[in-house]
Amino acid sequence: MKKLKNSIFYFLVIGGFSALIYWGLLLGATLQKNVKTVTPSANTSRWHDFLDALVHNLQHPLALLLAQIITIILVARLFGWICKKIGQPSVIGEIVAGIVLGPSLVGLYFPGFSAFLFPPQSLGNLQFLSQIGLILFMFVIGMELDLKVLKNKAHEAVVISHASIIIPFALGVGLAYFIYPGFAPAGINFASFALFTGISLSITAFPVLARIIQERGIHKTRLGTIVITCAAADDITAWCILAAVIAIVKAGSFISALYTIALAAAYVLLMIKIVRPFLKRVGDLYTSKEHLSKGIIALFFLTLIISAYTTEVIGIHALFGAFMAGAIMPQEARFRSMFTEKVEDIALVLLLPLFFVFTGLRTQIGLLNDIYLWKITGLIILVAVTGKFLGSTLAARFVGQNWKNSLIIGALMNTRGLMELVVLNIGYDLGVLKPELFAMMVIMALVTTFMTGPALNIIGWFFRNKLAAEKKIKAVGQYNILISFNNAERARALLRVAQSFIRKTRGNASVTAMHLARVNDLHLYNVDEYKKDSFAPIIDESKNIGQPIRPYFKAAADVDTEIVEVANEGHFDLLLIGVARSIYEGSLLGRILGFTAKIINPEWLLDKVTGKENIFEDAPFDEHTRMILSRTNIPVGVYIDKGLKEVQQVFVPGLSENDGWLLPYMEKLRVNNGATITVADTKTIFKKLPIPIDAAKNKGNAVQFITEGKIEKTFLQGQHLMLISEESWRKLVESKAEWLADIPSTLILAKK
Repeated sequence: MKKLKNSIFYFLVIGGFSALIYWGLLLGATLQKNVKTVTPSANTSRWHDFLDALVHNLQHPLALLLAQIITIILVARLFGWICKKIGQPSVIGEIVAGIVLGPSLVGLYFPGFSAFLFPPQSLGNLQFLSQIGLILFMFVIGMELDLKVLKNKAHEAVVISHASIIIPFALGVGLAYFIYPGFAPAGINFASFALFTGISLSITAFPVLARIIQERGIHKTRLGTIVITCAAADDITAWCILAAVIAIVKAGSFISALYTIALAAAYVLLMIKIVRPFLKRVGDLYTSKEHLSKGIIALFFLTLIISAYTTEVIGIHALFGAFMAGAIMPQEARFRSMFTEKVEDIALVLLLPLFFVFTGLRTQIGLLNDIYLWKITGLIILVAVTGKFLGSTLAARFVGQNWKNSLIIGALMNTRGLMELVVLNIGYDLGVLKPELFAMMVIMALVTTFMTGPALNIIGWFFRNKLAAEKKIKAVGQYNILISFNNAERARALLRVAQSFIRKTRGNASVTAMHLARVNDLHLYNVDEYKKDSFAPIIDESKNIGQPIRPYFKAAADVDTEIVEVANEGHFDLLLIGVARSIYEGSLLGRILGFTAKIINPEWLLDKVTGKENIFEDAPFDEHTRMILSRTNIPVGVYIDKGLKEVQQVFVPGLSENDGWLLPYMEKLRVNNGATITVADTKTIFKKLPIPIDAAKNKGNAVQFITEGKIEKTFLQGQHLMLISEESWRKLVESKAEWLADIPSTLILAKK
């Protein structure tokens, strides 16, 4: 009755006031004077008017900017994903995406599309947005610096770092002497050109280097600490030198630049002696999310913006101010982690790709249309690698590192990546770099970043030793289960399932709990805290149920591949993973998104061509789970949690004639956990096998058989766990879909 009253009221209000609005418009039309009403003569005119309006809307600055952002993010994510798959940092793919969208490829072969999407008048908006992204990014980079580590390891790090700057800087100045006549812009003196060439060859990409170290598992070793400290010292020193170089270029002479440098020194002193202690006091008071109010967040963002504004006005670029603001933030790890989370996603995912594309639009590789220009490009790469790689290697060897570690340090310090592009764009904006030289330097940045991974692999092969200090964990018992989790609650449930297989084995079995974090999700200052927080729930559960675990944590660029490698190389007997439930599950949008994800997945397309994949298959596995199942050499259990508390009633629907291999797992649950196994043996497979039927003659409970007609809602809801093979699961989805709403927590076993 109440719903009916509400409906009547709704229609009366909407209908009545709509009629009043229409009546008002009719009355108002009589007031028009000298207003010409355009009446289209035909439907064609109306259609042309609509198309003209649509084109006008598409070319509106805001619509154009949004279209650019959508295109840039999609292309950047695609190329970043490709690079991760081939073992390269995703930043390389994002840089390549920028070049692809620029005049070097899209602009060359699809000039009409390029002119429509990136008209010259729209690039100003793109540049300003990309600069905001860079300011936020440099702020995060400053916060990633651990100044305590820098103090503790300062001696060796400073020697290696400064050698890795001064040697390539000197070689860069020497290179500038030879290329100045042909590549220096008109009106730029030699000192400005030479100094900028030197600093361009001296940069190390701290964020890329840090993620490579985490991925290789050496961030906890003495070598990793030295490399990180070297990169941090390199970052600080290089940005100070860059600030001085910018001052000299803008002032036109060294004497005039002294005033700018003096102001910059006063600014740094103010930030360290006055602003930093104040921010530390604020950070000590507000160390939790509950206390971090919007006013406090505004204070820190205001510090960032004022610092960037000050350095821009002084003449040493806003990015230096952003970097400095990040470096003086409170050192407390929890505070930095909370604040970084607020900034990093929008900076790295949304705004930073705009910078790569803006750089790509400036990079005109087509200008290098002569063999001589490519020789100069090769010379630049040779000088850059010689100065940075050899300079760092020899300095590391001098301070006491062995040859292997020295070469690793040299290879890592030779990484340039995004930081190099930042410097090159500053030089381009200042008019120091011509388009040809800018393109050469961008190629150098790509090559030196790309070569880091292969160089480390070659060094490891040469010394016949893997670089990773943390070896893949190995199994220790007669029966060993590996749990891989990414969710705290799912970890608890997975541990309960694992224990049910081995509860009474009396120490002859083991459970290894593995959590792999994506490299991009970690920062050097919060690795320990992240590891502690990730394992706290499962360690607590292991104590509650009396099941010891062996924790294993690692940062990885490709989590799925790492899971497969650990499972295959660790001599485990069973891998347990959880399935994430999608927010789109069961919806039309979910099916569309899932199908689209498959279409753009090269591995799926290969399976489709070879006939291994059903295009409309509706299984609960996402592409990550499918990859793990296809590449793992041991049985894999895919767990779907529905609030599992105990494993005493286990249901096994025998829907496949090949399910006999499940018998050992049924026996483990029956004997080791005392579970009652109920089998719906529709194919009479299990009745042909030697399964103990009588509980009195065997340890544990009996195995019971149930006819298909008795499997109803009450029975399914009374079970704790459903154990099913992958093949039977597919048949259940196809022919017994009515069970799905009532099935208990499910373990889908896939056999190799």
